Amino acid sequence: MNRPFDRNSVCPRPLAERRNKIDFAHDRIDPETCELQLTGSARETVRQVAREIRAARACGASVVMAFGAHAIKNGLAPVLIGLMRGGWITHFATNGAAVIHDWEFAFQGCSGEDVRRYVAEGQFGLWQETGLYLNLALAVGAYEGRGYGESVGAFVANDGLKIPFPCDLAAAIAAGAAADADDETLARAAAAADLKAITRHIPASPGFLQVPHPFKEYGLQAAAYLSGTPLTAHPMFGHDIIYTHPLNRGAPIGRTADRDFLSFVGAVSRIENGVYLSVGSAVMSPMIFEKALSMSRNAARQRGLAIEHFAIHVVDLAAATWDWTCDGEPPQDNPAYYLRFCKTFSRMGGRMTYTSADNRAFLVALYRELA
Repeated sequence: MNRPFDRNSVCPRPLAERRNKIDFAHDRIDPETCELQLTGSARETVRQVAREIRAARACGASVVMAFGAHAIKNGLAPVLIGLMRGGWITHFATNGAAVIHDWEFAFQGCSGEDVRRYVAEGQFGLWQETGLYLNLALAVGAYEGRGYGESVGAFVANDGLKIPFPCDLAAAIAAGAAADADDETLARAAAAADLKAITRHIPASPGFLQVPHPFKEYGLQAAAYLSGTPLTAHPMFGHDIIYTHPLNRGAPIGRTADRDFLSFVGAVSRIENGVYLSVGSAVMSPMIFEKALSMSRNAARQRGLAIEHFAIHVVDLAAATWDWTCDGEPPQDNPAYYLRFCKTFSRMGGRMTYTSADNRAFLVALYRELA
């Protein structure tokens, strides 16, 4: 019989004991002073993107930026916050790893463990504060009706979480058991049951659980939450270190990620005459975009509308070995065919460019072009 692994058999260690590779105060990117090089063609693409963003914002269309975890690890939060506060980006989308690095920077100012070392020690990802606080934040966020990114952003911005009283959780569960309970009441009841099960295993009394974040100015999620700019997270089960913690539960992750996916679809539904930037995300970004665009077009066509005019700009480090604009899709015996981000985005319609560039250089240049 294949029995599932018991998470309670692992022993997380205090996060303060972990050696980190990245100190945000030292490694962060200042968009005003950073000097990084771009090729001439990449600079022309930056100018093109800036023109398209200005036009999109002038007509109220979405400007969505999807990015992978390295944008956060590379210290780009100040640049992304600047683009957000300038009103240029209307929606951010990222993966679960970026959420974790962004939170660790806000909590302790550093992140980035030595994977080789800690896997060998059986300690990779098994850090008490990261696993406990983020899993709890997601469970509380699910109960409060928040998405994944918003749950963590609120946790950082508020320096803690509101832990419900048992009587409030019981009342929500009872309401969901009523014969005439609607879908929203049922969802809240289920989230209350999840949170009740989790809080039984932690030393947190009902009321406000204070968790200081002394470096919150480093956090993109907190800045997005405070500004009201959507920042959605699109995790995959088992991909992130919070899954290793005994407190992890799948249901709160599913509830908050589901809410974030629909928020993302909402942004894509307004992409006509807009811009989609995909920076350093080889799998997550193309996969969620193609589903979101299909759903949006389906709903639009039922109203006699179309989503046809938009720009997709993909930025990654991989060298460009195929001209997707002029030559179409490569044959299956060509390695370029298996670059998921190019293949998927080339099939979406609109106008697509691919730029091989360091995400730091590209985004700093974009920030300056829009300033």
